[in-house]
Amino acid sequence: MTNVETKTPKRNKCTLIIGELALYLQQWRQYHRLRIPSLNISTTSSLSLHPFMAQNSPPFITSDDETNTYVLLETKGEDCVLYTRDGTVDYLNSPANKLKTGNWKACFFVVATASLERLAFFGMSSNLLLYFKLELNQHSATASRNLSNWTGACYIAPLFGAFVADGYIGKYWTIATSSILYAVGMTLLTLSATMPQLMPTCSKTNICDATKAETIVCFTALYLVAIASGGIKACVSAYGTDQFDDNDKAEKKLKSSFFNWYYQMMNIGTLVARSLIVWVQDNVGWVWGFGIPTLAMGMSVFCFFSGTWFYRNHKPKGSPFTRFFQVVVASSRKKTINVPPDSSLLYEIHDHANSTTKLNHTRNFRFLDKAAVELPTDHTKGSTNPWTLCTVTQVEELKTVLRLLPIWITGIIFSTIRGQMDNLFDLQGSFMDTQIPNTSFKIPPASLGTFGTLSVIIWVPLYDQIIVPLARKLTGHPNGLTLLQRIGTGHFISIFSMLTAGILELIRLDIVRRHNYYETKPVPISIFWQVPQFLIIGCAEVFTLVGQMEFFYEEVPDSMRSLGSAMRLMTIALGSYFSSLLVSVVIKVTTKGGGPGWIPDNLNYGELHKFFWLLGGLSVVNLGVFVVVAKWHTSKNSYIVRM
Repeated sequence: MTNVETKTPKRNKCTLIIGELALYLQQWRQYHRLRIPSLNISTTSSLSLHPFMAQNSPPFITSDDETNTYVLLETKGEDCVLYTRDGTVDYLNSPANKLKTGNWKACFFVVATASLERLAFFGMSSNLLLYFKLELNQHSATASRNLSNWTGACYIAPLFGAFVADGYIGKYWTIATSSILYAVGMTLLTLSATMPQLMPTCSKTNICDATKAETIVCFTALYLVAIASGGIKACVSAYGTDQFDDNDKAEKKLKSSFFNWYYQMMNIGTLVARSLIVWVQDNVGWVWGFGIPTLAMGMSVFCFFSGTWFYRNHKPKGSPFTRFFQVVVASSRKKTINVPPDSSLLYEIHDHANSTTKLNHTRNFRFLDKAAVELPTDHTKGSTNPWTLCTVTQVEELKTVLRLLPIWITGIIFSTIRGQMDNLFDLQGSFMDTQIPNTSFKIPPASLGTFGTLSVIIWVPLYDQIIVPLARKLTGHPNGLTLLQRIGTGHFISIFSMLTAGILELIRLDIVRRHNYYETKPVPISIFWQVPQFLIIGCAEVFTLVGQMEFFYEEVPDSMRSLGSAMRLMTIALGSYFSSLLVSVVIKVTTKGGGPGWIPDNLNYGELHKFFWLLGGLSVVNLGVFVVVAKWHTSKNSYIVRM
């Protein structure tokens, strides 16, 4: 092999000559139309081969015509990278070229897809309760129950979406398939509100009852949307972060900003939905009220497929749940076996060409280590039985998820607090003066939620551009705050939203008592006094929800990052169900003596402030629990094997 010497070894420069790489590039240009432009990179990355290249690269050659077969990659930075090192591939299933794929050029399409999907989702769902009552002629209790069941399905479905994406078809095809089904469901819903054949018939009393066909088509469409949204919710944020290579310091730094701006654009879509589209539904009709969200979903599908050439894709690694069960079964079968004190004796496959991240052994959940104790009976005919012997990495993957559960549980209480924006805050606002001062225009109580969305839109750039640089100077952390510090800050802020709501309700009730307004609705106090509690919730979201989004992506095993997104979304569903359960329990307990209780139909006789303060107290306890489990938590990054 011809030796190539570095002429300036002291300069911050690297020069790497890769034998026969030019031949590979020529073949890829021919079969994959992959062309490498002249390199002028100044990133601080490291030059390395993609795992595919590392596994298949030939020996160096030593011919006189080296200049035609060597490729010289030189940069003024610390290193140079031509391909990602995380095992991602492009749309042709070839190693992902960092110059042509990923980063913000790919994230633009992902973020646009998510923002338009949120516009479609909330544009369709924000007024769904009213649609059930007015168009399908359902009673309030029935309509509320149907809406709650459907909303719960929307946030449980991501578990199924994550299972399919991580285990079988990957995030790209999960999002693609789900987006098409989503658009079909939205189209069906629009047709159910517009087709004359499905229109309800009116009796002589002018009470319109929905036809059976209309109801069937409507709920078929809604649950098709629920299932499809699960595939998108579970994958889209994780897919966006897949476009950044964790092995590249420059790209890894951008990932945190991606979560901030991703959530920002999601809220812009939500803001348009809850203001413009809700107004269209109330003042123009359901044809356009459902038609515009359907059009937005069609644009979302178009945006996603338009970015196909730029995406980096991780190959699915098989069902994570199957791997978890294998660890549990294998450790149970070896319950009488002692774990050796030397962890290096535990079973592991050391394959440097494999892009799967290896995890070091940790000393908690020791019972599960039995699954990695190697016995002669574990090997039959030259192969191992995965139900009797698992690798250390496989065991540690299950441990990683178990370590996340305490942090995950604390998110349920936060989701309960946040859920009051669309629940009891609306109820409180319905007993307040909704008229805008000096005008005849009245603002619907549900529209106050736009102030929470506006708060998020304001706080995201403030956090990214001001708080992070200031915190970075104080803490020395590249992101200003650690993810757990960020989440905990949001938990702390959320307490004040409940205190503020409770104080406002006390003031409202004082006006009722002083002026004997018990049977007066609305009470003469402006609904805009609710704005502070919405703004505080929005601020807390930027810290906790965005922090959770990044935390669960980073901390779950690499092969199941869609599951991390699904876990976060599950807290929203469980928070909603817990809120309903808590309301039912409070009503039952506080009405035992025959009194109106805390939350009667007429809030002027109630004590809603006590319920808000109960939630505030639960949030204080939740914060205390979070601090304890956060100190106990061990980050996955602390036991990754550095290859």
